[in-house]
Amino acid sequence: MIEWVMYIVLGAALGTLGGLFGIGGGLIAIPALGVLFGLDQQLAQGTALVMVVPNVLLALWRYHQRNRIELRHAVPLSLCSFVFAWLGSIWAVGIDAQSMRLYFVGFLVALAVWNVARMFLPVRPPSNQLRYPWPWLGVLGSFAGTMGGLFGVGGAVVATPILTSVFGTTQVVAQGLSLALAAPSTMVTLLTYGVHQSVDWGIGIPLAVGGLLSISWGVKLAHALPEKVLRTLFCGFLVVCAVMLGFEL
Repeated sequence: MIEWVMYIVLGAALGTLGGLFGIGGGLIAIPALGVLFGLDQQLAQGTALVMVVPNVLLALWRYHQRNRIELRHAVPLSLCSFVFAWLGSIWAVGIDAQSMRLYFVGFLVALAVWNVARMFLPVRPPSNQLRYPWPWLGVLGSFAGTMGGLFGVGGAVVATPILTSVFGTTQVVAQGLSLALAAPSTMVTLLTYGVHQSVDWGIGIPLAVGGLLSISWGVKLAHALPEKVLRTLFCGFLVVCAVMLGFEL
């Protein structure tokens, strides 16, 4: 019982972060599960997805309520992400656990460097409209889906900075579209990991309960924070995740 309470509290913290950054909480849950509970990389990724899937679905609904998500943009992103997340997850379960951990650290470092660098690059004012429509949305969905399936993060953490920097959207619009992209990809990735026995349901289910209790607070906070503050927090979040996972190597 005490363990379940601990997992629910951890899930609540991760759910708040997932709602704040529009990523479902999986990116920090994976290193947390490895550091705190000693799970290998694939098992940590699969277990985190149990929490991520309902968190992403709830956060998507909340974002859509506050800031309507355009279906003409969300549909191509989601369809391409679904297909390539399935392929990425099949690839992931066949990789050696230690190698996967090393790849994941590199993935986080690359994300952190990119997000920090783009804060110092000249940018045009963000807009609610996308600079590039189809087929570039399909390219983004395919790439983000592959990364999401491979690393169990849903693809939103990849899509969000690309949507803001390349496609020119505001942070909130980017996070809403990223959640639409992540919803189908996280479900097919969880299914693949589950079939290959890379999920600890005893940990994942209470994490999901805690996340569902708190993710709405994160979404509310995201809409209250200034654009620059939200982007700065997102970059700091990526650095923290990279440091956490580095302790496992």
